[in-house]
Amino acid sequence: MLKLLRNKKTAKMIWIGLALIIVPAFVFWGFGSATRSSSKENVAGSLYGRNIPMEEYQKALEATKNQAIIQFGDKFQEVQKYINFDDQTWERLIMLSEVKRHGITASDKEIEELIASYPFFQKDGQFDNRTYQEMLQYVFHTQPRAFEEQARQNIEMGKLFTEITIGTKLDDNDIREEYRKASEEISVSFIAAILADLAKGIIPKDGELESYYLKDSLQFKQPLSFNIEYLTFDSEKKVLEAVKLLNSKSDMQKVAKDTGSTVKTTGLFAQNEPIAGIGWSPEILNLISKLKTAEHSQPIHLDNNYYILKLIERKESYIPAFDKIKTKVKDAYIKEICEKLAKEKMTECLKEAQEAYKLNPKSVDFVKIAKILGLKSGATQNFKFGSYIEGIGASDALWMAAQGLKTDEISDIVSIPTGLYILKLKNRTTIDEKKFQNDKENFSSKILQQKKQDFFIKYSQELKKKARPE
Repeated sequence: MLKLLRNKKTAKMIWIGLALIIVPAFVFWGFGSATRSSSKENVAGSLYGRNIPMEEYQKALEATKNQAIIQFGDKFQEVQKYINFDDQTWERLIMLSEVKRHGITASDKEIEELIASYPFFQKDGQFDNRTYQEMLQYVFHTQPRAFEEQARQNIEMGKLFTEITIGTKLDDNDIREEYRKASEEISVSFIAAILADLAKGIIPKDGELESYYLKDSLQFKQPLSFNIEYLTFDSEKKVLEAVKLLNSKSDMQKVAKDTGSTVKTTGLFAQNEPIAGIGWSPEILNLISKLKTAEHSQPIHLDNNYYILKLIERKESYIPAFDKIKTKVKDAYIKEICEKLAKEKMTECLKEAQEAYKLNPKSVDFVKIAKILGLKSGATQNFKFGSYIEGIGASDALWMAAQGLKTDEISDIVSIPTGLYILKLKNRTTIDEKKFQNDKENFSSKILQQKKQDFFIKYSQELKKKARPE
């Protein structure tokens, strides 16, 4: 444990700044297909032509998980299934490589201040060492030295962010545009090709699915995977007894019978997935990555349970056979067909609407055009940028497409995850100029931070290209 933490106060909520700096870049931009496999034992992949040992990857994976726990708190268990930990781990490794290239470091004092500032390590507003130790053991499942090294890296990445974005500035047009996004409300009429609706009439034949699979089987490639057996015990005494029996008998079924336990099997799971029956655990992944097939581990203590693990199978990155993933192939095939069909229908629809608009802008009848082409039509209530539209989803793309429209003007085709849309402005509430002037100073500081984040994401994407995986 670093010195002086016990007496540090929380005058600066550094962790909030770090969350603003690090989390948006690491949660929202995807890294795609970083090298996830290697023919070499205990190599996770490569960056910039350098092999990344599995141990280094696992440390970065644990840090990524801990950053998510800090961000989401008690919602972590709920949201973790939506986080691509593998992508974010590779992103972290890229950023740490860049930190090193820039010669950026963090002092012990900075680490002390950061850790002492976390509210969940405090008692009565002060850092509490006992709370710190318990949180690391029972929530983060991380040793203090490892957590403090992660904190050092987070500070260094924060400094990289500051260094890269120091020249970012705002002008009045930027501020006004962002204020409009935050306050203006828009409602629209629309024609939509909803992918789920189009999918209802598509029933592919096995031959079509197999041809689709053979044409583009790489999209179904699976990362490094493991299959393990394990025993669970609720006390140290029981697990130590099991270890002795395993060392003499080396048969988990017999040991389970002798100790009143049950052998459980996970089935194959990828290194970036939760483990069946256990959950998401970098500690176990790190342990089993070092085991040989049929070898059992030393005991590991997690979540008030003790585990002994045995590696049944280690499967390098592979493309599953068609019959094993037929449902997944079917879903991908139907999605591709629906997207193509939606584009064809909406292109024809837009042509019809534009021709009607030329004759008489006020005569464009979205309901009639949609009905002819078997598409959906409707209208929204007023919504803001960043809001959720009932029955549609996130509003950003629709708001951006509609905010520049004049009365009765028709938008181009707008794509969102659920389908394709054509819009017509229904209503707009403009900003209150007096309120804007009053809010401008405080609002601009928030927008500057967002602009820095956007710039940093672009910078990060360039790094991704340079780190092109093999």
